[in-house]
Amino acid sequence: MLTATYILVSLSVEQASIRLSLLAFQKYMHVQLRQQSSLSLTQLQYAGDWLSRLYQGGYWRKVEMYLIPAIRQATPHADGLLDEINGLNHAALESINVVQQRAGAAIEHSELQAEQLCAAIDAFCGALLQRLEKEERELFALARKVIVGEAWFAIAYQFLAHDARAQEARRGKAQVLPFVLPAPGTPDGAAETTGSAAAAGGTAVPAVAQPLRAQA
Repeated sequence: MLTATYILVSLSVEQASIRLSLLAFQKYMHVQLRQQSSLSLTQLQYAGDWLSRLYQGGYWRKVEMYLIPAIRQATPHADGLLDEINGLNHAALESINVVQQRAGAAIEHSELQAEQLCAAIDAFCGALLQRLEKEERELFALARKVIVGEAWFAIAYQFLAHDARAQEARRGKAQVLPFVLPAPGTPDGAAETTGSAAAAGGTAVPAVAQPLRAQA
């Protein structure tokens, strides 16, 4: 059981980091949008890019890569819970598509659009925060019940290998970035955020992506 405890604590640390990134992004965007009566295309692109990155980062989590497959292998009765978690992912994805569609349309912006962008960001963050909570309260508890013996050691080995690869990746560039607050005085916050992320070992903010497709 010590191995199971180590794994679940490690997952909780990962969850906490993602939660902080979501809350930091949500708070920053609310502050920025309250200060303006209209939106620029750059701001919509910036929001859409970070929503996409935070969403796609979820698929690099150890929960997704190792724990959920182990649960599926251990029991055929986890589909209901996993479907609920996937439903929250779909809800977050819809919010991203709303922002990307508005950026792609390049139409005249208004106060109403600022409110709609805030609502989309809140819906996105709310869905992923609910997912994290459901995983911690229900998925981790289910894992303790259905995963036994050597399976926990196999997961622990996967974690160690994952951490070794992540450490190697950090020497080049990271696969998943936390939300980084832009430096004050940068137009729309985009350029300095890109630089800060790169300095932290990340990649530059990408161009506006096509609408994402949910993964099963």
